[in-house]
Amino acid sequence: MVTSLLPSTQRVLLRRLALEQSENRVPSLIAGVLRDGETAWVDSRGLVNGTPSTTDTQYRIGSITKTFVGVLVMRLRDEGRLDLADKLDDHLPGTALGNRSVGEILSQCSGLTAEPAGQWWERTQGGTPEELLATVDSSAVRPTPRHQFHYSNVGFGILGELVARIRGAAWHEVMEREILRPLEMRRTTMMPVEPHAQGLAVHPWADVVLDEPAEDAGAMAPAGQLWSTFDDMARWARFVLGDTDEVLHPDTVAEMRVPGSVDDGLEWRAGYGLGLQLLRHNKRCLAGHSGSMPGFLASVWADPAEREAVIFMANTTAGVTGALGTDLLDALAEHEPRIPEPWRPQPDVDMGLLELTGEWYWGPSPHVLRVLSNGLLDLRPGHGKRGRASRFRPNGDGTWTGLDGYYAGEILRIGRDADGTPNHLNLNTFIFTRTPYAPAAPVPGGVSGWRPARD
Repeated sequence: MVTSLLPSTQRVLLRRLALEQSENRVPSLIAGVLRDGETAWVDSRGLVNGTPSTTDTQYRIGSITKTFVGVLVMRLRDEGRLDLADKLDDHLPGTALGNRSVGEILSQCSGLTAEPAGQWWERTQGGTPEELLATVDSSAVRPTPRHQFHYSNVGFGILGELVARIRGAAWHEVMEREILRPLEMRRTTMMPVEPHAQGLAVHPWADVVLDEPAEDAGAMAPAGQLWSTFDDMARWARFVLGDTDEVLHPDTVAEMRVPGSVDDGLEWRAGYGLGLQLLRHNKRCLAGHSGSMPGFLASVWADPAEREAVIFMANTTAGVTGALGTDLLDALAEHEPRIPEPWRPQPDVDMGLLELTGEWYWGPSPHVLRVLSNGLLDLRPGHGKRGRASRFRPNGDGTWTGLDGYYAGEILRIGRDADGTPNHLNLNTFIFTRTPYAPAAPVPGGVSGWRPARD
């Protein structure tokens, strides 16, 4: 098994994996962590066909399939073939969901029912897209507010057909051509290909197992059909982290990681972006997806801030705890914390930017503007205070555009004296000056002046 961690860290991770497999009676379980785009540790417990599973053993990944469908939809958006604000009727007319937007369906807040009509789709042979769309009548739309999270497998069946209609080919053929081949994910398939695990259910009161079926879900396949391996899921984790190999622009993947709906109220520990599940854990904001189908459980979670990810795959209907992935990330952080790279002066800083740096005031509130090593500007509250902070990239005409935070997309302009000396920052009408309420500055400058307080 691949590893680049200290033996002591490996033992901690292996023990957590072994406890999960043993105490929860999981037939086979493989798990691993990534750091900086590389598999730092991976190991397995239990057997598949009499031998330990490897990073090339296929497991069914269930709803992780939805993340691939999300990418296909976002590719269409980036090409101008659709807009996330488009109504479903613009592309798939005739359903009771026709007045809901593509973006609402993609972010799990369309109000559509969780499961399709008829028998349990995960255990039965799937039907055609036309049959699925015919079931999306008024009874399939729930009366929840449209901005409220409501997980829907049906929604991703619909999105798969949306991709097929626009591309003129089955969604999985489009996925193969536009995602799997460019990313060299050769072991991610619609149906199992040896070597693969058999899906199993473990009896709750005896150490015996039951073979689970692996039906073709048909029109519901975009919700959970795929089979994959640890190695392919590691590549997919790197994709979610931003290593997209031109399948999508990294900015689009970052957009997919932005919360669109939250499924646990005020706590906001879990939510949904654009085809990606989101999970907040300690100081991490993880993006990826969990997956379950009869006989299988899987998860892939990526932390873009730390450039780390965790994956597990198991052939059991139930039993793997949701904390396994985050426990492994916690163990990695505790037992092998990152060593910061040494600081070095940057050789190619634009020296003309130095005059912009230092303290600026929005009213009486101090802020600090810094030049980052990548040529961006960083503006945030001074003295360690919390508040609005953003990075800005140059536009080539003397203005700057906010990249993140409150000022994302907003324009920063530099106000100057007659001799060219910067005297204020104009950030979408917010004026920052070198001194609090500078008299000669635009609003809120020009006030009458400071005075002693009076009783």
